[in-house]
Amino acid sequence: MPQQNNKTTLLGKLRILLNVNPSETKALVWAWLYVFAIFLAYYVLRPIRDELGVSGGVENLPWLFTGTLVAMIAVNPLFAFAVKRWTREKFIAITYRFFMLNLLVFLILIQFGSSTHQVWIGRAFFIWVSVFNLFVISVFWSFIVDIFNSEQGKRLFGILASGATIGGIAGSALTSGLVEIIGQSGLLMLSALLLEAGVFAVKRLSKVNLGFQKSGHDNESERALGGGVFSGMGHTLRSPYLFAIAFCILLSSIASTFLYFQQAEIVSVNFTDKVSRTAFFANIDFWVNTCTLFLQLFFTGYLVRSLGVALMLCVLPFINIIGFSALATYPVLAVFVAVQIATRVGNFGLSRPVREVLFTTVSREDRYKAKNFIDTVIYRTGDQVGSWAYAGLIGIGLTMTGVSIVAVPLSLIWLGLSFWLGRQQHQKPHNLSTTILNNSL
Repeated sequence: MPQQNNKTTLLGKLRILLNVNPSETKALVWAWLYVFAIFLAYYVLRPIRDELGVSGGVENLPWLFTGTLVAMIAVNPLFAFAVKRWTREKFIAITYRFFMLNLLVFLILIQFGSSTHQVWIGRAFFIWVSVFNLFVISVFWSFIVDIFNSEQGKRLFGILASGATIGGIAGSALTSGLVEIIGQSGLLMLSALLLEAGVFAVKRLSKVNLGFQKSGHDNESERALGGGVFSGMGHTLRSPYLFAIAFCILLSSIASTFLYFQQAEIVSVNFTDKVSRTAFFANIDFWVNTCTLFLQLFFTGYLVRSLGVALMLCVLPFINIIGFSALATYPVLAVFVAVQIATRVGNFGLSRPVREVLFTTVSREDRYKAKNFIDTVIYRTGDQVGSWAYAGLIGIGLTMTGVSIVAVPLSLIWLGLSFWLGRQQHQKPHNLSTTILNNSL
C-alpha cells in the first residue's frame, strides 16, 4: 500500500509539474504515444531520404522538389475524398496503411533493383518521403486539435511535441546505429511497423475521446465530415485567417529550403560516401531533437501562457532574421550549424505547437481539409518556390552570403504576419463543438 501511495504521489507531482489535469491523463498518454510512433517512423527514413537526395546530385534537388509538389497536389484530393467519405478513425487508418504499403514496395525496389536503376529509385523515394512526412504529421495534428480545445492546446501541445522530439531522437539514433547492420531495407520495414503502432494508438485515443462525450450529446466525431473535395483549398483562399496561416507557412518553407540547400552543398563537399552522409544527417537530427526536448516538456506551455500566442509565433521568424544576418556576415560551417540548430529547435520546440493552437478555433471540416491543404500543398509550394529561387540566385552569381541577404526581408514579412495572426487567434471565439467536447475533461 505505501508503494502504491508513493506511485500516486509521484504521478500527481508530475501532473502538477506538467500542468495536466487528472481527467486528461489517459488521452494525453495515447496522443503522446501516437506522435512518438509516427515521428520515430519518419526519422528512421529521413537520413535515408537525405542521403539518396545528395547521391543523386545536389544540382538535381530543385527537380526533386518539383516532383514533390506535383505528387502532393495529386494526393491531396484523394485525402480530401477519404475525409469526406469515412469517419476520422477509418480514414486515418487507411492513410497510414497506404503509406505502409508504399514502404514495402520501396523495400523490394531498393533490395532487388539493379544498380543502374538505384539513382531513379532514390529520387522517387526522396519525393515519396517528402510527401509522406507532411501527410502523417498533418493528420496527427488535425486529429489532436479535434480532441483538445484552445486552452488545453496552450498547456498540452508542448508536451505532445516532446513525443515528436523523443521519436526523432530515437529514430536518428536507431538509423545511425543500425544502418550498417540491417541496411536501408531493414530500416524501411521497421518504419512500416511503427506506422501500424500509430494506427493502434489512434484507435485507443478515439475510444478515450468517446469518454469525453456528455451523455445525450450528438457524437459528430463518429460521422464523416462530408463537404467538397476541394473545400479545403476554397476555404483557405476565402478566409483571411486561414490565408494568413498559409502565407506564414509558405514563407517558413522558403526559408527552411534555403537552409536545406546550403546544408546539401556543405555535406556534398565534406562527405563522400553513403554511410558517412547517412550517419552525419542522423547525428545532426539527434542533437537538434535533444536540444528541443526540455524546452517542450517544461517551458513551451509556460511561455505560451505567459507571453501569449502572438509573441510566441514571432520567435521563429525572429530567429531566422538573426540567423540569415549572421550567415550573410560570416558564411562559414560553424555559423551554419548554429543557425540550423537554432531554427529547427525554434520550430519544433515553440513554433509548431503554438501554430497548431491556431486551428483549435476553426470548424471541424477546416481542421482536416483546410489544415491538410495548408500543411501539405502550401508547404511544398514553399519548397518549390524556395528551391528554384535558390537555384536562380546561385545561377546569377550569388553566394551563400547573397542568398542569406535575400532571406532577411522575407523573414521580416513573416514576423509581422505572425504577430497579426496571434492577435486574431486571441480574439476569435473557441469553436463550439470543440469546447463542448472537452468541457467534460
